[in-house]
Amino acid sequence: MQKNYSLPFILVKYLSLIAGAIVAILPILVVFFAAFKTEQEYTKTSPLALPENLFNFANFRRAIVDGGMLTGFLNTSIILVASVAGAVLIGTMVAYVLSRFQFKGRSCILAAFLFATLIPGVTTQVSTFKIIQSLGLFNTRMAAIMLYMGTDIVAIYIFIQFIANISMALDESAMLDGASYFTIYGKIILPLLRPAISTVFIIKGIAIYNDFYTPFLYMPKKELKVVSTALFNFIGPYGAHWEVICALIILAIIPTLIVFLSLQKYLYNGFTQGSVKM
Repeated sequence: MQKNYSLPFILVKYLSLIAGAIVAILPILVVFFAAFKTEQEYTKTSPLALPENLFNFANFRRAIVDGGMLTGFLNTSIILVASVAGAVLIGTMVAYVLSRFQFKGRSCILAAFLFATLIPGVTTQVSTFKIIQSLGLFNTRMAAIMLYMGTDIVAIYIFIQFIANISMALDESAMLDGASYFTIYGKIILPLLRPAISTVFIIKGIAIYNDFYTPFLYMPKKELKVVSTALFNFIGPYGAHWEVICALIILAIIPTLIVFLSLQKYLYNGFTQGSVKM
């Protein structure tokens, strides 16, 4: 049944969409234009003014060489892959147990995960820092990996919803063939969770990639800088080199943009399939 919309409603709809697009695109354009400007050009021209030379890559060269972006990308990649892999492994195992087994305390475990998300992270930083320091992980990549590896309730909820859509008949058939619970998890459950794993990879991966606080606090050593802390090299007590920082931001955006465009279909499928039981 088709709905007839009035002209004012259509105008308001499209105007709101245009306004939203402008609000989203405008900051990106400002950063993009600034990345190709010289220091003098940046201070004297409007933020929306086109740079005089769109092939001025001096800021990008300075960002890579002086900002240590290659080191930042390397450390970020190591931390991100290890953290997400650990979080996915722990999260899928927890979801498998909570979804397939009925035992006393099951609801308490779910409630504990939910309760942990309600506690502001800032309130536990002193004790967390002392634990990391006592374990000898301060100023090492393992400090960030251990903190990021914690599985959150969103990831567990997505995994539980996906596992609920997997027929129990598969488990029962495998058990009749002599498969153990670990075999069922590794050869049946885990391969069928690929859309959910992709969803969690994007959500958690982008959060880790953009995080500044954890690397800045637990990995202050220069050799352990990541992409987010590399921006700090161009901020000082006497001012900041914003044109170089904008070049760094463009370089930092490119990997996340490529990953998101490559995995966006899995992200949408993960949310839709994980929210509706089939």
